[in-house]
Amino acid sequence: MRDGPHFLSESTESTIDHLTELCDLVEVDSLLTGGVVARGAWRSRGRISDPIKFFALLDGAATLRTDGVEAPVALAPGDVAILVGRSWVELETGEEPRTEVGPESDFASPPFTTRAPGDDVLLGGCVRLNEAGRTLLTGSFPPVAVVRAHDADAYGLRETLLRLLDEAGGARPGAAFAIRQHARLLLLGLLRAYAGRPDLSAGLLRLLTDDRLRPALDRMHAEPARAWRLDELSRAVAMSRTSFAERFRDVAGMPPLAYLTQWRMLLARRALREDDARVGELAQRLGYGSESAFSTAFKRVVGESPLRYRARLRERAADAAPTALAPATP
Repeated sequence: MRDGPHFLSESTESTIDHLTELCDLVEVDSLLTGGVVARGAWRSRGRISDPIKFFALLDGAATLRTDGVEAPVALAPGDVAILVGRSWVELETGEEPRTEVGPESDFASPPFTTRAPGDDVLLGGCVRLNEAGRTLLTGSFPPVAVVRAHDADAYGLRETLLRLLDEAGGARPGAAFAIRQHARLLLLGLLRAYAGRPDLSAGLLRLLTDDRLRPALDRMHAEPARAWRLDELSRAVAMSRTSFAERFRDVAGMPPLAYLTQWRMLLARRALREDDARVGELAQRLGYGSESAFSTAFKRVVGESPLRYRARLRERAADAAPTALAPATP
């Protein structure tokens, strides 16, 4: 159990690593699910069931099409495409007639073990999040976000992908653990590479990387139980109340105090997931005057009571069978 006013923060320094907090709180995970190794003219199509998918072109060339995006997206070696809320994807290269290629999820078998210079090599995976992560992260990206090779290389994405592929096909002891760690690093690299882009949508990711609002965010994250007032937060960033409130809404997609409530609920989710604190104690630690006030706020944001949320997570954990790889569209 975490104690004291910073019990839910990863740092008590004046500048908090908010991206680390985010990755911890929203249970971010990613999974390498399949891929294509082909040459010549080929096409691969499939349905998408995960809210966030990524496709990384290691070698060769490909064109990506998906629903809701009119123009095809050309991918070059080293590019990584992130798809949000899409229902199907089509990847192809060359001219008609094209060979239909199905995704391969066994990275220890041909064609991965026999790939050669001149092959197009495409890897696919999904980013899986808890309810909080889906709500807060999916709004930060457009339907198709592309991290180009020069940015991907700057954050080590190609190296991480190659390590993932090596572990997935190597059948070495501890491979499942290594895959999970490399997959998390892959997602972190994607977030870092995309966070500073000018087309980043309003949402948590944009807020966490806004230097002007950082002092106010640092204060809310360091003392989430405090009844923060707009004048206190605006002074922290040397802005008027009105200018601060407007900028915060433009960047985060919600008012400052609404964000504080959302942040408290993220912290509550983690506490309910990781420790056995009583709901009344948790309410006090998060700044609520009573257990009933906290439970009402939690149910309004999350959709169920704190006790039901904890029980559901534990039931799911008991029933879950861990898997390192799952067959899916590449």
